[in-house]
Amino acid sequence: MLIRYVTALSAAGLAWPALAADMALKVEIPRLAVAEYHRPYVAIWIEKPDQSFAGNLAVWYDIKMRNNEGTKWLKDMRAWWRKSGRELTMPVDGISGATRAPGEHTVQFADATALAKLAPGEYQLVLEAAREVGGREQVKVPFVWPPKAATTTQARGEHELGAVSVTVKP
Repeated sequence: MLIRYVTALSAAGLAWPALAADMALKVEIPRLAVAEYHRPYVAIWIEKPDQSFAGNLAVWYDIKMRNNEGTKWLKDMRAWWRKSGRELTMPVDGISGATRAPGEHTVQFADATALAKLAPGEYQLVLEAAREVGGREQVKVPFVWPPKAATTTQARGEHELGAVSVTVKP
């Protein structure tokens, strides 16, 4: 069925839209040597150059707590909570998910709604992590959307987040 439409568009002289660009995020969650370790809650969103909110990509929190009690600590990710978190009713399909164990995690955002709505320009990918009985940290990684060439940008957290790299491809 799709082939017929592509053929019909080509025959009519209409251009088929280019495939969307995609983004890959690698984030390290360090294992901390503390008496009481809890996996961090992590919010990942996009900001414009003026630091205004552009869209959510992911929120990792304790989704298995009874009566959705895991949402109680989302406000500990203060910057994200003020920019968009308080307006959301969790869970959000396609955005929210479980916390991650210590280690390196890769996430693809090829079909992310927030990316699809971005106007061309410079942005920052923001990660904020907060742990129960722990600290809070924010890391920002700049990127250009849509990318003209494959580009990787890196940053590093100091406590709650380790190495962070963002790769964008046309």
